[in-house]
Amino acid sequence: MPQNATLDKIRQALQTDRLMDTAVKLVEVPSPTCSATEVADRFAEILAAEGLAVERPECGWAKAPAVVTRWSSGRSGRTAQFNGHLDTVHLPFVPPRIENGIFYGTGVSDMKGGLAAALEALRILRDTDLLPGGDILLTAHELHEGPWGDGSQVTKLIAEGFVGDAVLLPEYLSDQLPLVGRGMAIYTIKITRDGEPVHEVLGGIEQPNVVHAGTDIVQRFRAIDARLQKEKTHPLAGRASMFVGMARGGEIYNQSPTLYEIHGTRRWLAGTDIDAVRAEFDAVLTDVAKETGTTIESDYQLCRDGYEIDADSPFVGAFNGACEAIMGQALPAGAKPFVDDGHAFASLGGIPAITHGPNAFGAHTVNEEVAVSELERVALVYALTAIGFCAG
Repeated sequence: MPQNATLDKIRQALQTDRLMDTAVKLVEVPSPTCSATEVADRFAEILAAEGLAVERPECGWAKAPAVVTRWSSGRSGRTAQFNGHLDTVHLPFVPPRIENGIFYGTGVSDMKGGLAAALEALRILRDTDLLPGGDILLTAHELHEGPWGDGSQVTKLIAEGFVGDAVLLPEYLSDQLPLVGRGMAIYTIKITRDGEPVHEVLGGIEQPNVVHAGTDIVQRFRAIDARLQKEKTHPLAGRASMFVGMARGGEIYNQSPTLYEIHGTRRWLAGTDIDAVRAEFDAVLTDVAKETGTTIESDYQLCRDGYEIDADSPFVGAFNGACEAIMGQALPAGAKPFVDDGHAFASLGGIPAITHGPNAFGAHTVNEEVAVSELERVALVYALTAIGFCAG
């Protein structure tokens, strides 16, 4: 079937009222991370009402099992996966409303609006029977938003085999095709000494100095970052980094404190040995503790590894073709500025992952908003990408 005829059919099959009804039903259920039980159940009910078979694998989180459904064309081909998270950040809840074509409420941007659009894409493919072969796998989960969640549910979803041949994720990135993403770890360092806080002239200058130790660590991290700046730089992703965002300690200028804290991130390019990255971090802390007589503890949270997908892969080609057909041009290649579940699918699942969602605003604030037309566009892009990819 000619592409313009296919596009006409999927446009005609898109039902905005149905799409927005789903989006409102998801947004009206508060679901801060670790408390997404009700919205996961609601999404499963919506799928079941569509006549879709629903699976609820726990994937390590019995409180809110993941939601999985699969629709098959009945013909051989690839499986395109749509994946989204159901949890939201811990901010005051804003109920859904639609005014002048704009959708407002908690999670409309991140990412219940995008997840509703992904389901609408599946409905379009089912209703038109335009998928030339293969299947659509739709998965949803929680434990996404940090620091409350640790991303473990999607990790186990992948480990348990709920993975397609490629995946689309409707996070709020719409102006580029992210072919690469840096890995990231978040760290917190606590430097302490024995005893109590004490005036500098009453013994304070004789104590191990946690501020000096903290400053030493910051300087060593600065040297690591300078070295990384000179090493390999990716044409899209830029460079690896060692970043310090917060360093603090002490209560008053002439008191020897007992605690100093450092917070920051470590980012790296795809193909980096993540064990070596951690070992370098630990070695700095061990050396400084030994040299300063302080006790140094750290919380080093590995968020996701880095990844890069092949720009010439069939999935990228199908996605670019869909963007050209629907938006008039393909998106420029770029790097993902944040870490999301696409990193996990690419680095752990071994499949190409494209993060593409609505041009939405206010993520991680109480002022989330997205145009209804953007959710329609995402649904069309997802449906047409699947048509181009799944035939194999």
